Amino acid sequence: MGPDIEVLTDENYGQADARQGVTVIDFWAAWRGPCRIMAPQFKRAAELRPQHHFAKVDVKFQPALAARFGIQSIPTLAVLGDGELVATQSGVLRADQLVEALDRITADPGFSGSVVAGAKAAA
Repeated sequence: MGPDIEVLTDENYGQADARQGVTVIDFWAAWRGPCRIMAPQFKRAAELRPQHHFAKVDVKFQPALAARFGIQSIPTLAVLGDGELVATQSGVLRADQLVEALDRITADPGFSGSVVAGAKAAA
C-alpha cells in the first residue's frame, strides 16, 4: 500500500493548518507537465518520510487556497511546521532532494515540529 497523501480543499484545510508536526503540501495541476513529473517524486518522498504528513492542492479547483499561499507557479511545495509556513520551493524536485530538504529543515535547532521532536527522542 502506498503513502497516505491527503487532498486539501478550502473546506478541510483548517485540519491541516492545526496539525502538529511537519506537513508538506504540493500545489499542482493535472494539465501541467512538470506537475505530472513531480507527482511520483512527491509520492516517493512520502514513502521515505512517513513521519511527516503529505498533502496535495489542485490549484484549478482550489484557487483561493493557492492564493492564500501566494502560489504563482506550479508545482510549488510548501512545508508547514505545526501549521506555520517554514519553507516553499517552486519547480520539480527529485524525491531525494525533497527528503534532504526536509531533513535539513527538521534538523534545525529552531524547528519545533512535535512529530520531529518525537522521532528524535525515539532515535
